[in-house]
Order: sequence, then C-alpha cells, then structure tokens
Amino acid sequence: MNRFVLIAWSVTVALSYIALGGSLAKLVEGWDASGIPRLPLWALLLSLLVSLALTVRWAASASSVGTRSRSGRRRFLLGALTAGGGLAASLAAAFARVLPWYTVTGKNIFLVRPPYKADGYDEAWAGSRVSEYRRLGRTDFLVSDISLGSGSSTGGRQRPEVAREAIERGINYFDTAPDYSEAGSEKRLGRAMKGVRDQMFVATKFCTPRGHLAPGSSVAAYMEAVEGSLRRLETDRVDLVHIHSCDSVERLMDENAHEAFDRLKEQGKARFLGVSTHTPNLEAVANAAIESDRFDVMMLAYHYGAWPHLGDIIDRAAERDIGVVAMKTLRGSKHRGLLENREDRDSFTQASFKWVLANPSVSCLVISLWESAQLDEFLYASGKRPHGRDLALLQRYDERIAGAHCRPHCGACLSTCPEGVPIHDVLRYRMYFEDYGAEKEAMRLYSQLETRADACGECSAPCANACPDGIAIPERTRGAHDLLTLV
Repeated sequence: MNRFVLIAWSVTVALSYIALGGSLAKLVEGWDASGIPRLPLWALLLSLLVSLALTVRWAASASSVGTRSRSGRRRFLLGALTAGGGLAASLAAAFARVLPWYTVTGKNIFLVRPPYKADGYDEAWAGSRVSEYRRLGRTDFLVSDISLGSGSSTGGRQRPEVAREAIERGINYFDTAPDYSEAGSEKRLGRAMKGVRDQMFVATKFCTPRGHLAPGSSVAAYMEAVEGSLRRLETDRVDLVHIHSCDSVERLMDENAHEAFDRLKEQGKARFLGVSTHTPNLEAVANAAIESDRFDVMMLAYHYGAWPHLGDIIDRAAERDIGVVAMKTLRGSKHRGLLENREDRDSFTQASFKWVLANPSVSCLVISLWESAQLDEFLYASGKRPHGRDLALLQRYDERIAGAHCRPHCGACLSTCPEGVPIHDVLRYRMYFEDYGAEKEAMRLYSQLETRADACGECSAPCANACPDGIAIPERTRGAHDLLTLV
C-alpha cells in the first residue's frame, strides 16, 4: 500500500470519526458526549468535500493505470472502498446532524418497547383522576396527592402529550431538574404546561444539565442555573427551587446558594426554597434543614419499610409547616409478576402510594411516568387509604426484593470500600437499567462517576457482609459494571 493510500485512509477516517462523534455519543449507550470532539456544520461540509475529492482523485488515478491488469483492479477497488467509505461516513454524519436520534439501547436499537401494562390491569382504572389535594406546608398551595415526577427512571421517555394528559386528569405539581435527561425533562414539561402555567406548581433544582453545583459555587452560577431552567420551561418563574439530591450539610447551607435564592425571590423568578435528599446522609441533611427554618419544602425518599426514624423527621417538618414531598416510593419497581394468582385487582404501586399517603404529614408524592396506562394505574390510588390486603402485598414485595434492592438512605457499606466506590449509586443505576428500562440514562449516569465498579476487580471485598439487607455487594457491583459499560 503506497503512501498516498495511507494518507487518504487516515484523513477520511479521522474526519468521519470527528464528524460522527457527537451523534454516536447519543446513539451508542455509555459514551460521554463531552469527551468526544464534534465538528460544526461547516466542518462537516468540509469533510464531505475532502471525501469527494479523494473519490475523484482515486478514480482518476485508477483510470491512468487502467483496470485491465490485476494490480490496477486491486488499486481501483482499494481506492473505491477507502474514499467511498469516507464519503459514506461523512454523509451519515451530515444526516445525523439534522435527523433526531431516538433514545434506544445498544442491544435493542431495532426493537420497540411494548406499551406499559400493569400486572393485573383492571379496566376500572381507566380514566382515573386526582381525587384529593393537600396543602404544601407554608407555600399554602393545594397540590395533587399524586404528582408528576420526571426523573432519570423515565429514561427520557416522558412526552409532552402524557404530561399534558396528567394536567387534564388533575395533577398540578411538576417536579423536574436540569440534569434529568440532560435538560430534556424541563423542555418537555415547558411545552406541556403552555396555556395552563398559572394552574401549576413547578419545582426544579439548583443544578446544570451536566450535574450538581458544588459547595462554594458562585452566586452568579446558582442564579444562571435557574435562569437556564426558566428558558427551558418557557416561563418567567418557578415556584420551588431545591438544593438537589443533597448529600451534605455543607452543600445544604452554602451561603452562595441562599444568597442566590434570595435575589431570585426578590426578582420574582423563584418563590420558595426546598431540599431534596435520598442519600445516606438524609437524616443529618433533613434535621439541619428543619432547624435552619430556611426551607419551605423537603423532598425525601419515603416508602413502606423505610428507615425507622424517617417518620419522626417528617412529623417534625410538618410541625414547622414545611411541606413534605415523598419520592422513591416504589423501592425499585421489581414487582413484575407479583400479582399472579391474586383475586383482588389492586396493584403494588397503588398499595405503595396508599401507604405513603396514609401519613397526614406528607403533602404529596411524586412519581415518574411516561404512558397513559400509568396514569390509569397510579391515579386510581388518589384519595385512598391502605387496607389489610395492601399491607400483605407490601410484605410480599419485601420478601421478593430481599438481597437485591439497595435502600437509598442506608449507606452502611460505604465505609468498608477501600477504593471509594459509591456502591449505592452503582446499584441505583443498575436498578434504572434492569427495572425501569432506562438503559441509556443508567449508562450515562454511570459513566460520569469518578470511581466505577471496575475498581472491584482485584479487591478483597471487605464489603461482602456489610449490607444489613443481605445484598451480595461484590457480585452486584461487578455485574453492574458489566451491564453499564460497552467494553
């Protein structure tokens, strides 16, 4: 192969790789788009011209040699494959810039996920609506007891049409964040509430599409994060801004975050301040938030069988007139097939929601959803209280998830890991992949961890017996790494 062939191949491959990089990052699971160069449109056009020029040059070269000899034919074929391949790759890159890529998984690129259908679906659920509204603490807003979340578990599947249907069925509280689906959640909810914004209570977070703002971030950075949310939500204000997924008292009480909120409130761009937490430091963060008297709302991981002191914290918050929003109410959604051979038609989701809402100190719960059938099932529990059969079902679920579900506010294993692997996050992203069908989002989030579970490969596994719920941590984390990475 002569020098010209090597140069031509290197140029076409390099240009095509760089041109395709950004789109491949969206299509292929687990790639971090920020680490892959992406050329602007003018550079893509240049790539096309270079590939076209190479194709013409090869054709002219082959013609001068002739194709009657064996060497001439080989040279012509090699040239056609090299330059033609580069041209095809560049054309694909150009189309990738103007055609939307669907959210698909690597192993299911050509498959369509079937519509959601709950185990034991009952036609009586069809058209369910919100039947109860509760006061959200000192905000004095009456919110739907079952409200709309849009977190990572949706995997980007939530559509404006379904969110709009949720509004029509009585949901009036939206929970979103810039880092849900890399800002896609805020954009979709913004489109859904056009014309009905005044009926909605909208909560977002102090963060960016790429993640949390660290303690000590500037006041301007905090304010710009909310300004970005306003643009994506297409509104002039948000009702609530949370310190997002707060894992430390330091981040909770960051003076710059509080000054930024005060300025935003003065400008009419944010009305109330909140904190969301589902980390092992939940108790410390929640107690500090209550004692500070700075927070109007707390969003906490709360479910049947939750950490025993959590009910006391929720009651103390309610005594201070702090609204309490429950999240993580389904404990992993590992309930497929749970209703086999049951005579009654209530679902695990409904039993879970009724248990949470039986606590009068809870203002509402948020649940992420993406299909109308989920609205049917979930809203059927609105305004209802649990019965004996619901509690029996929840107990059966506890037995089913033993050794598999990582409780978000536990953290008993973290201090045992010499490599500093965030075991709870690793297992949570595995849950998104396996149980929620949010494969791409799970792999994206996993790829952003500073320390991943490949560090477990040569470890002596001091975490092996650290889980109070009996999770086989080394096997689960290593399995998570295999599941959530391409290679």
